[in-house]
Amino acid sequence: MGVSSTTPHLLRAARGEVVDRPPVWMMRQAGRYMKAYRDLRDKYPSFRDRSEIPDVAIEVSLQPWKAFQPDGVILFSDIVTPLPGLGIDMDIAEGKGPIIHSPLRTQEQIDALHPLEPEAALPFIKTILQSLRSEVGDKSTVLGFVGAPWTLAAYAVEGKGSKTYSIIKNMAFSDPTILHQLLSKLADAIAIYARYQIDCGAQVVQMFDSWAGQLSPQDYDTFALPYQQRVFQQVKQTHPDTPLILLVSGSAGVLERMGQSGADIVSVDWAVDMADARARLGKQVKVQGNLDPGVLFGSKQFIRDRILDTVRKAGNWGHILNLGHGVLPETPEENVAFFFETAKELNLAGVKS
Repeated sequence: MGVSSTTPHLLRAARGEVVDRPPVWMMRQAGRYMKAYRDLRDKYPSFRDRSEIPDVAIEVSLQPWKAFQPDGVILFSDIVTPLPGLGIDMDIAEGKGPIIHSPLRTQEQIDALHPLEPEAALPFIKTILQSLRSEVGDKSTVLGFVGAPWTLAAYAVEGKGSKTYSIIKNMAFSDPTILHQLLSKLADAIAIYARYQIDCGAQVVQMFDSWAGQLSPQDYDTFALPYQQRVFQQVKQTHPDTPLILLVSGSAGVLERMGQSGADIVSVDWAVDMADARARLGKQVKVQGNLDPGVLFGSKQFIRDRILDTVRKAGNWGHILNLGHGVLPETPEENVAFFFETAKELNLAGVKS
């Protein structure tokens, strides 16, 4: 048992070990709510520069680590980062998100895509992840992350963020053959990218299917779930011991399906009660998240009460404390600090399983 005492908290919980308190990190914990980040953004206005120049990306990734000592330190990047490596030209506009210059709409464009070679296309990822691992040592867990096939396809086909997803749904419902080819190519590329992140030092990888919650359950079963499975199966073949997390925004209606993806841990948003999520997913699926990011605008007592509520309902096994989505830009830094302090003072001995 001597080994596990030096294994970081989050990694132990993600592997299913019993821990004394739930590990805690936050999505978008590096970002606009921190003054340190805003200062750096002024110096490097391009998001791609901030996420692809290793020294800058390392500094941004470590800002919350230095401020709050979370149990997870996540690579500062974007889900569309690997797309140029497949031949999909993109940029990331400040405040607007990814922009794909020539949206994929034809068979010819899909045929022109090439396999991802991460060493050549994404050399900065290795530098960033190796540095993060050496910086946090065994005090924290380094997380990598990737986008899921449906969500990356939606960006590639729509050309930018969407409220209606009408272009990709048009393709899905009227010409699915092209879309399935695109989803297959993306799944294989994402699996290669996730494996590469693990080889470079990521100890846990989270896949974001941000837009799959916009699908009806039957369409989720056709266009999202099989390709999530395709990614996770390929990663598990080569890296069976690396815990994998799946996040779907607005996932209340597809929660059970997320549990069939092959992910070890399902990230739960705040539209589901954590006790219900546990019951719906079953005892063997680990969970993350659940707190409404808006809770961090409440009083300290309110924040504390909500943390305790989620932790009690999650029980004393297989739970990573997190928000149901990212920290909101206007959140007071002191409330983020209080969230982490409160989480670290918890003791699961008093929490019923």
